[in-house]
Amino acid sequence: MKYTTLPNTNIKVSKICLGTMTWGQQNTETEGHEQMDYALEQGVNFFDTAELYPVPARKETQGATERIIGSWFRKTGNRDKIILASKVAGPGYSNQHIRQTGFQKEAIHEAIHGSLRRLQTDYIDLYQLHWPERNTNFFGKQDYTHDESEKWEDNFAEILETLNGLIKEGKVRHIGVSNETPYGIMRFLEESKKHSLPEIITVQNPYSLLNRLYEVGLAEISMRKNIGLLPYSPLAFGVLSGKYLTGQPANARVTLFPNFKRYSGNQATEAARQYYELAKNSNLSPAQMALAFINQQPFVTSNIIGATSMEQLRENIDSIHIQLDETVIREINNIHKQIPNPAP
Repeated sequence: MKYTTLPNTNIKVSKICLGTMTWGQQNTETEGHEQMDYALEQGVNFFDTAELYPVPARKETQGATERIIGSWFRKTGNRDKIILASKVAGPGYSNQHIRQTGFQKEAIHEAIHGSLRRLQTDYIDLYQLHWPERNTNFFGKQDYTHDESEKWEDNFAEILETLNGLIKEGKVRHIGVSNETPYGIMRFLEESKKHSLPEIITVQNPYSLLNRLYEVGLAEISMRKNIGLLPYSPLAFGVLSGKYLTGQPANARVTLFPNFKRYSGNQATEAARQYYELAKNSNLSPAQMALAFINQQPFVTSNIIGATSMEQLRENIDSIHIQLDETVIREINNIHKQIPNPAP
């Protein structure tokens, strides 16, 4: 395994982060435990979860993923071996069964205490805002449309004050954001500096061969402000493995949940086919090529991989041993130029 540190800390994390959002829906508790056992054996010490998980979000399963991690901590006593990240859900259609009060102090406190209870731990190493409260372009929206009737009022400082309180109480060590834009990140940094409040150290956004929009604006912030990217959906819901090119495999995410169409448009499918052929012609696993490309980006702190089978998990973790040469990188960029960001 390769390691880096969370930005502006001395916390060592594996370059591969174990994503968990299928546990409690597509994966059982036993399977989640097996994945954690194997990942830790391979040197993966960074796990990411959320109060919302598993996905798709449902009232009946909400919090199951954190409970599975908590039962593994209790069974194994491995809490001190893991750098644990979780998230508080923002307002939106997908979490109406949780709360709709945004990032008010009471909401964040309710969220953190629920997560700590389910995770059976006293603290979370990296606590993240799952998505912005304000109207902006995230979750598949490439363009921003301003909403003059928006009810949101600037509350960046208030959110940081609340999170600072949790840090002082020892319940949170560091903070980050998810599905954020350059505006949001810079506003958080501005308020941190102005009021001597904790700085966000990471951003968890989509990033894959089918969606490289992070490179426009956000990558520069990562490099100049030392904000690490934790990419999610690096295989674009498995599309970049090539498994959907010949049909709809049973038990696969897009097969089970047809609403997950973000990476399944015609252009995305054509790009995935070209990346698949490049990998095969280069004697590479398509999934490992896609993951290795992300692992090599200088603004990436840790690549969040997920799997529903142990075979997938082994392949994804082993991507850390793949180093793409200049020829493969050049060909990847050629495909990107022809079909740029087909799945924002």
